[in-house]
Amino acid sequence: MDSFWNVLASAVGLVFAFDPDLMEIVGLSMQVTLSAVAIACLIGFPLGAIAGAFRFPGRTLLSIVLNALMGLPPVVVGLLVYLMLSASGPLGPLGLLYTPTAMIIAQTVLVTPIVAALTKQVVEDLYQEYGEQFTSLGVGPLDRVMALLWDARYSLLTVALAGFGRAVAEVGAVIIVGGNINHVTRVMTTTIALETSKGNLELALALGVILLAIAFAVNALVMTLRASAVRAAYA
Repeated sequence: MDSFWNVLASAVGLVFAFDPDLMEIVGLSMQVTLSAVAIACLIGFPLGAIAGAFRFPGRTLLSIVLNALMGLPPVVVGLLVYLMLSASGPLGPLGLLYTPTAMIIAQTVLVTPIVAALTKQVVEDLYQEYGEQFTSLGVGPLDRVMALLWDARYSLLTVALAGFGRAVAEVGAVIIVGGNINHVTRVMTTTIALETSKGNLELALALGVILLAIAFAVNALVMTLRASAVRAAYA
C-alpha cells in the first residue's frame, strides 16, 4: 500500500513539476489529436449534413456504412494505414510512416465516421422541423446545409468533443503507424503502455492522471454546451 502511495505521489509530482519529457509527450498527443479531429470535422460535418438533409440514391447504404464504421477496430485501421504508407504501399514514396502525420491519418480515419454519423442524426432531426419552411422559401441545397449546420452548432461542438474523446484515448492504431519512437511519435497512450511494461510506473501514472483530467474536462465541457444549447432553444 505504501508503494502505491509513493508511486502516486511521484506521479503527481511529475505533473505539477511540468517535467519536460512529460510535457513533450502531452504536447505531441494534443497536436496529433486536435489535428485529426479538425480534419475529421471538415469531412464529417458536410458529409453528415448532406446525408441528413437530402434524399438521394444510396443514402441508406451510406447511413449503414457510417454506422458500421463507427465501430472500426483501431488495430485494423492501423494495419490498413500501415499498408498504405509502407515502402511497398501506394503512398510509400511520401515517407510518412512512423511520423506524427501517419498518426493523424490513422486517427482521422477512426474519428471521421463517428463525426459524420452523429452529425447526420443531428441534422436529420433538425430537417424534420425546418424542411417544409426551406421548400416554401425556395432555399437552395447549399444554403440549407449551411443553415442547418449553424443552427446545430452547439450539438456539433458536442459531436466534435465526442470525436476528440475517441481520438485522445487511441493506442492500437497510432502505435502501429507511429512506432512509439521516443521524441518523435510517442504519445500519452503508447507511453503508458510502454512504461508500464518497463516498470516505470511514475511516468505511466502521471500520464494516466493527465488523461483522466482531460476526460473529465471534455465531459464537463459537453455538459456545459448541452445546457447552453437548451437555454438557447428556449430563449
